[in-house]
Amino acid sequence: MAARRETSPGQGDDLFGSPAQDIPKSTRSAGAHAPTQPLADRLRPARLEDVVGQDQLLGPNGALTLMLERGSLASLILWGGPGVGKTTIARLLAKAANLRFTQISAVFSGVADLKKVFEEARAYAQTGRGTLLFVDEIHRFNRAQQDGFLPVVEDGTVVLVGATTENPSFALNSALLSRCQVMVLRRLDDPALEALLVRAEEETGRTLPLTEAGRATLRAMADGDGRYLLNMVEQILSLKTAKPLDPQELARLLAKRAVLYDKDREEHYNLISALHKSLRGSDPDAALYWFARMLEGGQDPRYLARRLTRFAAEDVGMADPSALPLAIAAWETYERLGSPEGELALAQLVVHLGTAPKSNAVYKAYGAARRAAKATGSLMPPAHILNAPTKLMQDIGYGDGYQYDHDAEEGFSGQNYFPDGMKRQRFYNPTGRGYEHEVRRRLDTWAKMRASRATGGPGRTAP
Repeated sequence: MAARRETSPGQGDDLFGSPAQDIPKSTRSAGAHAPTQPLADRLRPARLEDVVGQDQLLGPNGALTLMLERGSLASLILWGGPGVGKTTIARLLAKAANLRFTQISAVFSGVADLKKVFEEARAYAQTGRGTLLFVDEIHRFNRAQQDGFLPVVEDGTVVLVGATTENPSFALNSALLSRCQVMVLRRLDDPALEALLVRAEEETGRTLPLTEAGRATLRAMADGDGRYLLNMVEQILSLKTAKPLDPQELARLLAKRAVLYDKDREEHYNLISALHKSLRGSDPDAALYWFARMLEGGQDPRYLARRLTRFAAEDVGMADPSALPLAIAAWETYERLGSPEGELALAQLVVHLGTAPKSNAVYKAYGAARRAAKATGSLMPPAHILNAPTKLMQDIGYGDGYQYDHDAEEGFSGQNYFPDGMKRQRFYNPTGRGYEHEVRRRLDTWAKMRASRATGGPGRTAP
């Protein structure tokens, strides 16, 4: 059977969302709850305006606030991390819009469960009452199952509110997305987490035994997850401690929330993008942070070594020719030492790349040369630079007029090396940063020499 709940708008069971009973907040007290009721359950707000940390949606000019004021609640996708109030908001939206609330989980539900929910919604619609269908982890439905929502959303049988921790652009099909508005829920920031701590102290009638630094550490340990924060509060209140806990004691007594990181999901691409762009922006400190975040999340250091080597070739290039061999050396060092010692070599590489001068001139030159190669087909090299190992080849002009550069003045003949019939092109344009400053000076000198030595003969230079 599907994990499905149907409640009146005042009932609920999710963090911060609808309260366990439809009692105004001002009249609720610790004594009104079951002794074993979790603190997170007891602190669920009774109104949308009591939800913390989502002012962009629920503030006076928030998107959901304005939608409710217009009386036109659309089907929604609520996208955000765990413990930020997705289910809560769905329940309170049903209450605010006077809709029947029904919840299913994509983890436990199938097509038959969806059909039953839709039939019930149609029956209620005939009585003049609408249904808000909340689908938790909607991204876990496959594309065929997602398509099943289309007709009931289009004809108004249900107002669909789906919750997902995954990027909807990747996790949901375009047909469903086109019929829903995506609302992004933010991870709870420091003020929002502090507001929850204050509410917890008011609810329990106890002050948390924490120093100011310990309190800040507790918020940091929650990592934006309100549910996790309140669960830690319950653990702290159960401790018998003679003095307020400082950060070190707190870290010893409580387990830190696991880092959110899926090596094959959007978080992976977000973090590697952050690392790459921090390096490109010459910020070694930020780059080290994202590098450490990925390692702490369980990323294979070999993947990071490969990406850093790519960066050395693509974004540092000839501005610091030592970057690429250093990247290979750091990679080999990791392979020889393994973890955790080998990661230090990769960290050194991160700092080197972050502080190195940057140039993508080789990257751009390679792309331009490939486009030219495709456009010019099979043009032969000019005859004077062709090998002539046989007498016949010598007789037909192969190698005729070739000038040996080592014998030329300043080791530079200035001959043409592009195909006959193809104008000389400039693919590589060094930036003048780092080592490329010297490279650019050298190329400019050769260009002037080439122009002055144009002869018009077999060893001519192109105009």
